[in-house]
Amino acid sequence: MKDVASEVDNRGITIDRVGVRDIHLPVMIREKEGGMARVVGCFDASVELPYHYRGTHMSRFVEVLSAWSKRAVSMVEIGAMLRQMQETFDAGASRLELTFKYFLTKYAPATGIECQLDYDCSFEGEMRGDEYQFTLSVVVPILTLCPCSKEISDRGAHSQRANLRVRLRAEPGVIIWLEDLVPLLEAQGSYELFPMLKRADEKVVTEGAYDNPKFVEDVVRDTVLALGKVDGVTWFSVECQSLESIHNHIAYAYAESN
Repeated sequence: MKDVASEVDNRGITIDRVGVRDIHLPVMIREKEGGMARVVGCFDASVELPYHYRGTHMSRFVEVLSAWSKRAVSMVEIGAMLRQMQETFDAGASRLELTFKYFLTKYAPATGIECQLDYDCSFEGEMRGDEYQFTLSVVVPILTLCPCSKEISDRGAHSQRANLRVRLRAEPGVIIWLEDLVPLLEAQGSYELFPMLKRADEKVVTEGAYDNPKFVEDVVRDTVLALGKVDGVTWFSVECQSLESIHNHIAYAYAESN
């Protein structure tokens, strides 16, 4: 059968990335305590296509990813997958992004009710030759209360949910666990969020946020300081988006390490 994708192309243009997106597969994520969290993963996989190849074989991406869907995935396994992709496609560079929802147990602040909160996370890996770079990303929902509103109002202050997104890289061999990173980030808002609250819990949350007002700028700066104290982190970016409750817009701030 004729292999059209392998035909020689004479236009002399190398394509930086060619691949597949939105591939959903079951994935196991390594937990800090040694267990495995079973999640639904969404993959974005690509390789560099040399100028002399007309196309690539998309089904091979699915073959590679499917083979890993029943194994635990972490920084090490992402690197192995990238090497396999480069070998499979005879490519000089490869890229892989795995996004998933990760659940952590939380306890309501007054009643202690146990519940689960989900966080949007991703493992991003890039490899060129043997040079490998891994980036961990997580979006943590937090509560912010406006310092200006509190200052100028006789009664109350507007508060809202905000999303704190951090992307970071660490030294080779250093693992930054989501179980450690998420609580660190939650502590940078006016207060943390909970999926279940009774009235006694609501009192703690609303009063706690009122006593700790923060702009998105405050959240980003505090997060930068907190991440700067984490051993092994070599680079990070921080973005806070506030879903404003009394404005028809989103307020945001962004910073990254030098």
